[in-house]
Amino acid sequence: MCAVIGEALVDMVQVEPDGPYVAHPGGSPLNTAVGLQRLGHRTHLLARLSSRPLGESVWRHAVENGLDLTASVRSDGPATLAFVTLDDECQASYDFYVEGTVDWGWTDAELSRLPGAAAVVHTGSLAALLAPGAAALERLFARLHDEGGRLLSFDPNVRPAVAGDRAAAVVRVERFVASSDAVKVSSEDLSWLYPDDDPDGVLERWLALGPALVVMTAGSDGCKALTARGDELEVSGHQIAVTDTIGAGDAFASGLLSGLLDAGVVTPAALSLISADVATAVLRRATLVAALTCQRSGADPPTRKRYAEAANDAGELDPWLAATGGDRR
Repeated sequence: MCAVIGEALVDMVQVEPDGPYVAHPGGSPLNTAVGLQRLGHRTHLLARLSSRPLGESVWRHAVENGLDLTASVRSDGPATLAFVTLDDECQASYDFYVEGTVDWGWTDAELSRLPGAAAVVHTGSLAALLAPGAAALERLFARLHDEGGRLLSFDPNVRPAVAGDRAAAVVRVERFVASSDAVKVSSEDLSWLYPDDDPDGVLERWLALGPALVVMTAGSDGCKALTARGDELEVSGHQIAVTDTIGAGDAFASGLLSGLLDAGVVTPAALSLISADVATAVLRRATLVAALTCQRSGADPPTRKRYAEAANDAGELDPWLAATGGDRR
């Protein structure tokens, strides 16, 4: 069982230049949770959800995708809005309305709802940076790390428009990295966090902080990863017709965790011993899941069945496809 903690907001997407904005449920943690559920893994979402009409639409989206919301929180405050525009290459950029919205009010008591049976716990994005809830979430991850046993995953998914002071953001991100077992980060994240540093050097520093797996995504160029065993891995991207990049990084995160779950790598100890072959297969799954999401409008990750068909079409050997099935979407 998985648990994903963080924001579940409303993406206002402008598909055509100067055109209207269309509302879609979104937010990196929600997208990652939906991706995991569609790939066949029972997933709890811990989100602070608005009970107003926009928030209700997010709630329905989560329920319709099979997420367990029993540990989520309902609030009568406004939902967070992310206004998304696409450039000529279908790359998404974001502007956020976060002041006074419900997503950032996490307390220690609310986070204590985390299901005890959740073997894998993932967080990141705005929820890990915005006060006051980020501090409570950081405390939770530090405590879970000290307790051991659960596989902790983190994706900073930095949004410079609301990340605040760069130096303070780096400090908080590195504390989450130190409390995590698997870390996924984009090359864009690293460029903003460390504008004067070589990304490969940053990955090495992050690995030294304690994770067993650190992965950097680079869009269509694929990804590279470092493991605690000393393996340096690279997986190529897929050449596809991109509809948009909304939710691509979140889909990669869900594919990464899905591969680890199917491989039985669900504890810190197991991840510390992951072989290069298994890690590479996991990265290939994550890369293809992200590519499939880029072929569809908005954050709309594939089901397990759709992923299996695409892997077969691409001639990719995925050793775990005989596990849980899923309906096409």
